[in-house]
Amino acid sequence: MNDASPQTRIQKRNMGVILDAALEVFSAHGFRGATLDQIAGAAGLSKPNLLYYFPSKEAIHIALLSGLMDTWLAPLRRLDPEGDPVEEIVAYVLGKLEMARDYPRESRLFANEIVQGAPRILDQIEGPLKALVDEKAEVIAGWGDAGHIAPVDPHHLIFSIWATTQHYADFDAQVRGILRPEGDAHFADAAKFLETMYRRMLTRP
Repeated sequence: MNDASPQTRIQKRNMGVILDAALEVFSAHGFRGATLDQIAGAAGLSKPNLLYYFPSKEAIHIALLSGLMDTWLAPLRRLDPEGDPVEEIVAYVLGKLEMARDYPRESRLFANEIVQGAPRILDQIEGPLKALVDEKAEVIAGWGDAGHIAPVDPHHLIFSIWATTQHYADFDAQVRGILRPEGDAHFADAAKFLETMYRRMLTRP
């Protein structure tokens, strides 16, 4: 599809339908396991119609990942250097947990890409993502140096937050198989646990 030409309402709708269908297929099967036929079928479109909007499976995948990066990094961008350090970090933890609850397919899409070595977004990881993480790590380190929080390695703190929150999306089947929750009730318990854990870790004696 020619990106320079203005899109009609139907074209915008079809692109949205394709991306939503692709998100479902990619999050379930990964990039390698997904096919254009599966995506077209999930979107309710013919394969030629799909290829009118996106020339390849990789083009669809890259479009999804590019949009996802902005959404995924929003909670970290909101970490305010002028705010209360413990409250800011706890808010980030809870924000990431909410994303795991509300965007599980997106989380699994991102995880599948990373497991494969991030071939389609490595430039974004080594560029904008690294820059943002380094910026916020410097803020956290400054809080530690000033005695506002207990000493902690800021990069590994951020990694641990990713691990303890995105787990509930990426390993959803395992969590639900063990806990047998009603709907998403387990997220409230997870929020209480993670908030307590990080508050204890960050609060100076």
